[in-house]
Amino acid sequence: MRLCEHASKLIFARAGIPVPPGILIHPGQAAAPPFPGPWYLKSQVAAGGRGKAGGILRIETPQELGAAAARLFALPIAGKKPPFLRLEPAAAIEREMYLSLAVSRTRRALVLTAGKSGGVDVEREAGDGAMLVQDVPLPGGPAACQTRTAFFHLGLPHGLWPAFSALVGDLYAALAAQGLLLAEINPLALTMDGTLVALDGKAEIDDNAAALLPAADRLDVPADTDPVEALARSRGVSLIKLPGYVGLMANGAGLAMATMDRLNFSGFPAANFLDVGGAADEAGLSAALSILFDDPAVRVVLVNLFGGILSCEKVALALGRVLGGGEPPKPMVARLAGNGAAEGLAVLHGLALDGLAVVADMDAAMDALAGLCPQGEPAARPGGAAASPSSLPAGIAARPAAGSRPLAVPGRGGLPPLTPEDVISGRRPMRIMIQGITGRTARLHAGLMAASGEAWAGRVVCGVTPFRGGQNVVGVPVYDSVRQALAEHEVDISVVFVPASHAPDAIREAALARIPRVVCVTEGIPQLAMLETLAAPGLGNTLLIGPNTPGIIVPGRFKAGIMPVDPFTPGPVAIFSRSGTLTYEAAARLSAAGIGQAVAVGMGGDPFTGLGFVELAEAVRDDPAVRAVLILGEIGGDAEERLAEHVLASAYPKPVAAYVAGVSAPPGRRLGHAGAILENASGAAEKFASLGRAGITVCADLADVAPAVARLLDGSRI
Repeated sequence: MRLCEHASKLIFARAGIPVPPGILIHPGQAAAPPFPGPWYLKSQVAAGGRGKAGGILRIETPQELGAAAARLFALPIAGKKPPFLRLEPAAAIEREMYLSLAVSRTRRALVLTAGKSGGVDVEREAGDGAMLVQDVPLPGGPAACQTRTAFFHLGLPHGLWPAFSALVGDLYAALAAQGLLLAEINPLALTMDGTLVALDGKAEIDDNAAALLPAADRLDVPADTDPVEALARSRGVSLIKLPGYVGLMANGAGLAMATMDRLNFSGFPAANFLDVGGAADEAGLSAALSILFDDPAVRVVLVNLFGGILSCEKVALALGRVLGGGEPPKPMVARLAGNGAAEGLAVLHGLALDGLAVVADMDAAMDALAGLCPQGEPAARPGGAAASPSSLPAGIAARPAAGSRPLAVPGRGGLPPLTPEDVISGRRPMRIMIQGITGRTARLHAGLMAASGEAWAGRVVCGVTPFRGGQNVVGVPVYDSVRQALAEHEVDISVVFVPASHAPDAIREAALARIPRVVCVTEGIPQLAMLETLAAPGLGNTLLIGPNTPGIIVPGRFKAGIMPVDPFTPGPVAIFSRSGTLTYEAAARLSAAGIGQAVAVGMGGDPFTGLGFVELAEAVRDDPAVRAVLILGEIGGDAEERLAEHVLASAYPKPVAAYVAGVSAPPGRRLGHAGAILENASGAAEKFASLGRAGITVCADLADVAPAVARLLDGSRI
């Protein structure tokens, strides 16, 4: 969550960082400045460019305050009007500089950035030597030598070293204590009296980290949040407001993004992004539907669920109870597919509600929407989103060089292969350990993995939960530690179901015990914690899949994770995906077209994961069972661009197809000026251009996936 300047300064002040005094002014409020003028009145929206947009006004007399406040409250910035303003005294400034700590997805590091000048045009100086960027070691924060390097780079008077050193330390303390992804001071002012002051500030909270903070450590800060988003957050639902009128509810972020794209590209703009997750129980459905029904912008609701482990029948029964047998307050279209879809569709048909249109696929869903609401102009696809490289946009500059990432290729350099050869050949089962096996979700999936082993060659041999050793879960013995389990069992792969607060430690425990493969299903791990884990000693000889992954599956052999077996059939295609539900959807479409899969791996939807697209593609480079590779990506990050560069540079020998979800989303949330300085933010156009340059076939829609892969396989029916 991005914070406005006022909220950011509250966090900075709590950490001991000098900030100007300031007060909030709300609409209709008459306020007398409690400090001498002149003053600055600032619009409080969580967006950049406030100064250029006219959102900061200098006031010379108290009489000017009322008219200035009315002007700012009426001024939208980045499409939003401010809920409140901040008034603070003007400062006598000698110099303005830039200072930030930010989690960089591109560099895969926490980064300390110092600029010799600051202000609204700081981004222009990112490449001319005025900006110093240093990767920060974790968990300790900036080393003393890094702070000194930044100090001398800024050219500050030597007498300010103690104050600057303390400020950098306090900035890191604020970031760590509040679970921030960004702590940015721009400008950092050197005042005429020789003090350093955070004249303006910007912070972004990692929601995963904030959720794990003790209540006493959480700082209640005013948020610039859409009322519908705020309501969803209060009810435990993840929702992002969009400018359309079709309320969207899906399970899984990838499927939700793909559905949003289909709506926008069909002329039915989505009113929101809403992922109810894998549970989609009655409470979750009720909360999600009530939010959509109460949102005045929503005219019609589309429910799109793919039953993997989730049963469509159970969802349909829960949906019926939520509606209470009566007509929905707004027209609804429901599409169910996957596990239990036939039973679920029968339940919904049995409700016989005039306001509920039950459809079998997304084409039928679009037809149903056409009869319920006006069809607008379809959104433009980035670069045409064509299905062939030749029609993709040309002339886009190559992606800027990013921080280095060692290539950890399964089966090379001392690393184990994705799957042991004797498991693939059927000579023995895949031996699976489950960490956190006594938890409710882990118990469920332990049983499902064990059940799949009756027909396939996977077998759950043991589980680990500290202080629960000696128990037995679905016939599987439980141990207190990984070491104890390994003393009794041979293990090929460990599946981590440990809660987010302890999952990084569970990954390290498995790696230090030299378990060759780890699948971390856990979602909600803070980004800093994951960065620290990836850099930890002992992980170098373990293949890490995830976190936030559905796992790995080799159809006909084994699965390790939460993937359903139903959509998958043995065949020649490797699927590597950033989304679980998209993996199931694509596999079902391939299987329906007679195209089987050799392996499917969910690399995980989090910003920082173990194996990426490049490593996974290399893992099957020389595998004769794999004749084509399908990549299922998402907007954001640069995983697809990195793969495209690798395919081009290494003359990758297998044909590759790609589908990218979320390309119709508005520009993503960025880390202030640090985002422009550190990250590649070119979006969907450059993603498609990179894939096109590498000769990768781009699928514009999920419906194009099976035909495109069939063409890559020379039209053969497997």
